[in-house]
Amino acid sequence: MARSSSRTGSWARRLPCSNLSGDLLPSLGATAQQPPPRLRKNLVSPYDPRYKVWEIFLILLVVYSAWICPLEFAFLRYLPRAPFVVDDVVNGFFAVDIVLTFFVPYVDSKSYLLVDDHKKIAVRYLSTWFTFDVCSTFPFHSISLLFNRHEHGLGLKFLNVLRLWRLRRVSSLFARLEKDIRFNYAVIRCTKLISVTLFSIHCAGCINYLIADRYPDPRRTWIGAVMPDFREAGLWIRYVTSLYWSITTMTTTGYGDLHAENSREMLFGIAYMLFNLWLTAYLIGNMTNLVVHSTSRTRDFRDMVQAASEFAARNQLPQQIEEQMLNHICLRFRTEGLKQQETLDILPKAMRSSISLYLFFPVVQGSYLFKGISSGFIQQLVTEMQTEYFAPKEDIMLQNDKPSDLCLLVSGAVDILAFLDGTEQVYGKAAEGELLGEIGVMSNKPQPFTFRTTKLSQILRIGRSKLMDIMQENAEDGQIIRNNFQQKLRVEQRLYIAMHQDGPVPAFERRMDP
Repeated sequence: MARSSSRTGSWARRLPCSNLSGDLLPSLGATAQQPPPRLRKNLVSPYDPRYKVWEIFLILLVVYSAWICPLEFAFLRYLPRAPFVVDDVVNGFFAVDIVLTFFVPYVDSKSYLLVDDHKKIAVRYLSTWFTFDVCSTFPFHSISLLFNRHEHGLGLKFLNVLRLWRLRRVSSLFARLEKDIRFNYAVIRCTKLISVTLFSIHCAGCINYLIADRYPDPRRTWIGAVMPDFREAGLWIRYVTSLYWSITTMTTTGYGDLHAENSREMLFGIAYMLFNLWLTAYLIGNMTNLVVHSTSRTRDFRDMVQAASEFAARNQLPQQIEEQMLNHICLRFRTEGLKQQETLDILPKAMRSSISLYLFFPVVQGSYLFKGISSGFIQQLVTEMQTEYFAPKEDIMLQNDKPSDLCLLVSGAVDILAFLDGTEQVYGKAAEGELLGEIGVMSNKPQPFTFRTTKLSQILRIGRSKLMDIMQENAEDGQIIRNNFQQKLRVEQRLYIAMHQDGPVPAFERRMDP
């Protein structure tokens, strides 16, 4: 609870990600310098951890009510006094919750603001769920015992069934859990389906027993035919027998040992089997969606691999090209599962820029070509770069390609190759942090080498036109980049001249002049 001097009835505050399921949004024009107004006096925040614990406790009581209510409905005259005492205690807790609801603000469905006006909270609750909550909490059975000891009437039974209204809390709980990324969606969904099935079995078994118990001739009932003195049997035996009938009917097993013996039971059996048709369709549909959702990507991946293999065989492609195709498809399957690019695409540009700066600023700044340039230039450069993954033995650039992109090797390893006299030869290797294709980009000539990965590699790529635009906008930094490039060339040339002509050629010199 919190005090407030605010006179407004609605307000909004920013919440962490775990609370976004509450649909509470900040109002337009709200600034960080303006602290959100606090709740009015004597109100309980719906996001208070203590209130969350209270809600979980009520959910446990709802589960108990869902089990005991049909059981009392069918076996009322045979149950001991103890369950009704427990019912009164449970009803007391829900009565407290009814009073507490008048002091809990709610989120307006139109403005998405938290309403903390006492009158509006009361009017909203009284006009929605108040009547149902009171009827589901009122102790009809205990009140009736004060005036009449007769416990066999069906009127009280139907009034007690109103307690099942509390199941709406469980439905709301599952709806929230399905949206909560901290929990596995498939597990939550399966738990919900299993709960619905078990509750249906429990209710059907209890109702069918009630029909047999109230029939004038006990021997002409589904349970009396195999257990003539079933009313004298223990509660556990009769309850298990009812569940057995319910399960065999739901699963359409139909052993024939328990079956309808009169028209009442036949009518209920028909209704129950019609309900089972809907429930089975509901369960199968949901389980199918879960299976398809979890396997669709794998199925599409297998189909794509099969299509690529058939394409290579049909067109008699070399083994190397086929291997590159399959490696690329496998890598694409792995990276799509991470949903990294999809995550970045939905973010604002400023946020994407912040992420790129945090991840790639050091590696770009450490490259020889960008030594000594301003941080602003590197920031512009990094925000325009795109990240790509390359599988082993996959070509990043091909010799004599148009110099369209400048690449930076973030991680992995790359071989530098060239075709000489009709054969492909390895002229060097590029390590992490080195540039790829800068000679063609800076001199605007076809790429002198082929760059092929030797293991899984991560590449930063920026288009030549975008790089030149940034260099033109920052003339001083652009000149520093050109000087760095020329200086690197001169250093490599001096190293080359100092070596024997028949000695190994430095990698950078070969990239400069193939």
